[in-house]
Amino acid sequence: MTFKFIDLFAGIGGFHAALEPMGGQCVFASDIDEAARKIYEVNWKVHSQKKYGISKVAGDIVPLTEKEVQVPNHEVLVGGFPCQPFSKSGYQRGMDETRGTLFWNILKILEAKTPAIVILENVRNISGPRHRHEWNVIIRSLRDLGYKVSDQPAILSPHLLPPEKGGTPQVRERVFITGTYVGRDKAWAHSDVEPVVINQPMYGWNTDYWNLDKHLLENDSEIKNLVEYQITAEEEYFLAVWEDFLQSIKKSGKIEKLPGFPLWADDFVIDPKLPRSLPDWKKDFLVKNSAFYKEHKKVIDAWKKRHDNLKGLPASRRKFEWQAQDASSIWECVIQFRPSGIRVKKSTYLPALVAITQTSVIGSRRRRITPREAARMQGFSDTFSFGDQPDRYTYKQLGNAVCAGVVKEVFLSHVSRDFKELPKKFKDLLLASNHQDDVTKRNTVQLRLIG
Repeated sequence: MTFKFIDLFAGIGGFHAALEPMGGQCVFASDIDEAARKIYEVNWKVHSQKKYGISKVAGDIVPLTEKEVQVPNHEVLVGGFPCQPFSKSGYQRGMDETRGTLFWNILKILEAKTPAIVILENVRNISGPRHRHEWNVIIRSLRDLGYKVSDQPAILSPHLLPPEKGGTPQVRERVFITGTYVGRDKAWAHSDVEPVVINQPMYGWNTDYWNLDKHLLENDSEIKNLVEYQITAEEEYFLAVWEDFLQSIKKSGKIEKLPGFPLWADDFVIDPKLPRSLPDWKKDFLVKNSAFYKEHKKVIDAWKKRHDNLKGLPASRRKFEWQAQDASSIWECVIQFRPSGIRVKKSTYLPALVAITQTSVIGSRRRRITPREAARMQGFSDTFSFGDQPDRYTYKQLGNAVCAGVVKEVFLSHVSRDFKELPKKFKDLLLASNHQDDVTKRNTVQLRLIG
């Protein structure tokens, strides 16, 4: 027995990777990106019901929802929807205010098909103060359609889950909006419901237990075309210059570790210029850089002289951000070559994958993470195939993906919270799935009720 789900804005299938092993059957998937659709089809072999005229993963969802909702019936709707700007007028309500956004197309499907559960994913910023209006519109619109949702975002990062629960060594905070269909009156009556997860370590997991060699990295000897992932001689030079800086400062004996604010070598001056038009954040950094330079002037001047006043470093590589606390060397850390400078972090867990070229460098390996390692960070199995597409497409797709282990945790927590209100058929499907133990452990009392 299976429950049916549809996968909107599906990418390469992070939601699919979580729900299929729990008994889910994908009956419809869509994504506007052709390359991502191909990878989805290769790995998941999705063929939706022919009566809707769809034999492969659909592209643009808009034409399939504007006049008539052309998607199959389903019990669960999931999707990492794009957060387009909503109207700020405040005069409209519900679906009218979301017209012209892709969230409106989701609402059209919910209105027409009324699945038991909806789970939507987005970046954390969607629930921040700058987007309070958009957040309120989303929550209000879902309640108007009869979905019980929390006012508070459910936020979780994969590094907060232990490996056996689907966690991975990646800091990737994402917001989940989870709802159960209960009817409009109940949805508004239960507006004080708690979010299904809290952004903190779970199951007694200590995030210091993460070990990249053990939990993520491939053996270099097994990596085909290893040279393609190794840093260039130029990049190694940039890092060697800053390694010399780090060791010189430490040997001076004045401080045990570098400060956490960005160090701008071009702004190591005694009296920085602070025009009124300069943003406050930049003034603050300039003042801090000046104070740091004054304290370590002799060491810094000698360092710059040794490296020809940094003429071999482009502007973005003369900026350095140390987030590695008491680490003893750059080469034992994780490094990112960012447009804003070189960032160095401790090598416990990695920064979030992004859909641009900021692939993390493992200092001890002097190479970037491979596509396979990036896939592991998002919870995809080693059998997941990216075919022969260029790595840049793979990194982009993984940067846009959702972590499968986090989805599983959110889904099971949501089912646990709202178990009494789920349709009996859906409960039976869950209990018949391969993950019935995950459900029963969370719902001992509720399960006695359905006998």
